[in-house]
Formats: sequence, structure tokens, C-alpha cells
Amino acid sequence: MRTQVGIVGAGPAGLTLAHLLHLEGVDSVVLEGRSREYVEHRIRAGVLEQRTVDLLRRAGVGERLDREGIVHGGVSLQFDGERHRIAFDELTGESIVIYGQTEVVKDLIEARLETGRPLLFEVEGVTLHDVDSGQPRLRFRHDGAEHELACDLIAGCDGFHGVCRPSIPAGVLREFSREYPYGWLGILAAVAPSSEELVYAHNERGFALLSLRSPELSRLYIQCRPDEDIAEWPDDRIWAELQARLGLDAWALEEGPVLEKGVTGMRSFVVEPMQHGRLFLAGDAAHIVPPTGAKGLNLAIADVRVLAEAFVGWYRTGDRGGLDRYSETCLRRVWRCEHFSWWMTSMLHRSPDADPFELQLQLSQLRYVTSSEAAARSLAENYVGLEL
Repeated sequence: MRTQVGIVGAGPAGLTLAHLLHLEGVDSVVLEGRSREYVEHRIRAGVLEQRTVDLLRRAGVGERLDREGIVHGGVSLQFDGERHRIAFDELTGESIVIYGQTEVVKDLIEARLETGRPLLFEVEGVTLHDVDSGQPRLRFRHDGAEHELACDLIAGCDGFHGVCRPSIPAGVLREFSREYPYGWLGILAAVAPSSEELVYAHNERGFALLSLRSPELSRLYIQCRPDEDIAEWPDDRIWAELQARLGLDAWALEEGPVLEKGVTGMRSFVVEPMQHGRLFLAGDAAHIVPPTGAKGLNLAIADVRVLAEAFVGWYRTGDRGGLDRYSETCLRRVWRCEHFSWWMTSMLHRSPDADPFELQLQLSQLRYVTSSEAAARSLAENYVGLEL
């Protein structure tokens, strides 16, 4: 087998890259270890930045997004028993769209299949070879047979636990990471959202987030230990904790059947550079952010936008400039988003060893953000997404 670009991973990064390349006449093969059903139903992020939405529209995969996505002109910060709205639309002229990552992936898979180009699910034993040469290769098993795929370039879009990043020789990458002493217990509930926009709540009991997936589905989170045993959280306990952290006078949090629940740990992680030889990392393969800033999916899409332009430019003109600058270009935005996500996380969560001094610092920051137009605009600009 031979192709121009071998793409490992059929998440948002890999599928978006494949589609952008197809629109420019560059061929690719996409390899995914999971089944199509698994990929289309795993619950992930749901907040799309303005520029992510714009890119999907330009790529011709925004029709269902425009029909079903829920536009939000802001979010609310809740603390000290009060809720304060940060108006993105007024402060920046832009907005965000609530549209689940699962739906983005479904749209991209459908678009890929319509092209007739290879998208292989349930691929096993992927290994990378000769990425330092002009003819890198991917070996893998599919449908019981061994295959070798010769490529010009390889895109590692296979996530934090994928095979691409570990394939880079030791000593090439520099890693930066931080583990957080808390996680999120998240639920998907069959109940209409109790708020028209997201609510981020700071509470002495811990952080809580009121989000949504559709007019009929609510997505809610509570801060917990990263090693929390989900068996210790029956539905009644979850709703009681959400009521305690999100409750306000003259406002009710509606409850309903819990369809899914799980605990997710939180970390920050970046590798530099995001490339080696003919291998280029994108999305979670290169960086992780805590979910508080809603940046993970959007960073992945931003990476492959840059990568697609670099690949296409190289094929058209032979100029390696875009390829050589890929890491430098992406990392400027990555570190900005890492800082914003860390800032949101540290402002809203209660550390296990927090003292009264830290609590007062958090409340002071929240009061400033919600009372200063300049501070609110900074939050809004980062949340709706800064330009590359």
C-alpha cells in the first residue's frame, strides 16, 4: 500500500486533517484502533470555539452543526451565592457553539466515507518505521492480514496513549507536565438543561459545572478525587452534591435519569517539538489540558489546520518552511491555552490542602473577573479562541 500522508487516529484531529487534505487533492489513509461504533459514541468535549466552527463550515462539514448546535453568547461564574454572566458576544463580538465531539466525529466519518478514501477501523499492532528517512512506513494488522503502508509523511493523531509519540527516539522530545490533585465526576442526564448557558461554580465543597449536550440532555460535573470510586456515587448522592454546589435562591436544578457517569483525572502536558523527521504530532498526542477551559478539541483542530496548510504547501511548491515551522507555530497557541486552562482550573477548584488564604485569593480573582470589563474581556477572548 502507498499513500501521501499516513494518519494514525480517527478522532477529530485525524479526521479533520484527512478531510482538509482531500479538499486540496492530497491523498491519505486513516488508521484507527477502535471500532467505528466506539469512536462515534465515546463522550468527550462539547464546546466549539468560533474559529473551530468557521473551519468546519469552510470544509463543508458544518451543515448539521449549524442545524443542531446551540450558540452561546457567554458563560456564568457562580460564587458566594451569586451568578455573574461573562458576555462573550458583547465583549468580543464572537460566541461558542455547544455541539458534542461525538457529533463532530460522526460528521467527519460520513464525509470521509463519501470520498471513498481509506478509513480503517479496528487496526492492530501499528508500528512506525524510518520516520527519519524520506520514505516512512506504517505496519499494522487489519482483517487478519499484515500490511505495510509507505508514506511521504505521517500524522500522529492517536491521542495521549497512542503509539506515535513513543516512536520518537529518546532524548528528542522535552516533556512538561502537571498532575492535578482532583478530577471530574461527570454525568449525562436525560433532563432539559437548567440553564441556557454554561455555569462554572466555585464552592467550598468543590467545583461544579452545569453544561449540556442538547435541549434534552444535560452534562454536569463535580470536582472529586482523581481516584474516586464511581461505585460510591449512586445517582441520589450525585444529585444531592450538585444541588449543594450549584443551588441558588429562586433557581432550581432539574434532575433526571442518569444515562452515563464516570471519573476523569486532570493533567497538563506538552511535548516540544511536536515533530521529528517525517512524523508530526497533533492534538492529544502532543498536549493535554485540563477540561476547565474547554480547549482540548479546539487545540486539536487548530493543530491540523496548520499541519494541512504545511503539507499542502510542501506538495505544491516543495517549500519545507511550513513543515519546519509547524511546532513553533502551534506551540505558541498551545502554551496560551495551557495557561488559560490552568488559570481557570486553579481559580475554580478547591485543592485538598487549601487553606483560608488560598480561598480568599480565589474569591478575589473571581470578584475581579466579574467586575472589571478588562478582566472579563481577557477571559472572553481566550474562551472563544485566539487567532493563531
